[in-house]
Amino acid sequence: MAKTRDAKDAKDAKNEEKEDDRQRFADRALGVMEDTIYWAIAVVLVIGSGALLVAQFNTMLRLRNSPASTVMLEVLDGLLLIFIFVELLYAVRSCLRSHEIVAEPFLIVGILAGIKEIVVLSVEAAKLLDQGPVFARAVVEIGVLAGVVLALAVAAFVLRERRRDTEDAGKQVAEEEAEEEDDAESK
Repeated sequence: MAKTRDAKDAKDAKNEEKEDDRQRFADRALGVMEDTIYWAIAVVLVIGSGALLVAQFNTMLRLRNSPASTVMLEVLDGLLLIFIFVELLYAVRSCLRSHEIVAEPFLIVGILAGIKEIVVLSVEAAKLLDQGPVFARAVVEIGVLAGVVLALAVAAFVLRERRRDTEDAGKQVAEEEAEEEDDAESK
């Protein structure tokens, strides 16, 4: 009876080992696919950023005889979009490095997108001063966007502070362990 139980336990252990091997293979395969997708996204973002830079340069050339305010608005709008692409690229790099999604770069993308819309709406609202309800709607939209930008900025600040606190706590533990080792060696 004991031999039967031992044989059954050995068989169960062997089956568990096979299942663990399959799970490790699946994890590695999915990890490679995930990294491949992130790399593809990074390539698209780099190409998109380059294309936007070229488009911005062409816009500046095309608008060289336009009023300065028009040129500045178009250029600023395009440059903020490029910043968004670059920040998304940073987020993808962070995901590739740590294999987890980090929230802070996405919050910064949201902040940049909000600022971009505020700038565009502000210029448009200035042209709508004599159109009461339309102007009021634009002002409300600017206010809502400002609130969203503020909320995202507070969230980014809180995340950064929490990360600093965690890093400081880790350094403190490491220093205490080093002191304990020094004390143990001196005895």
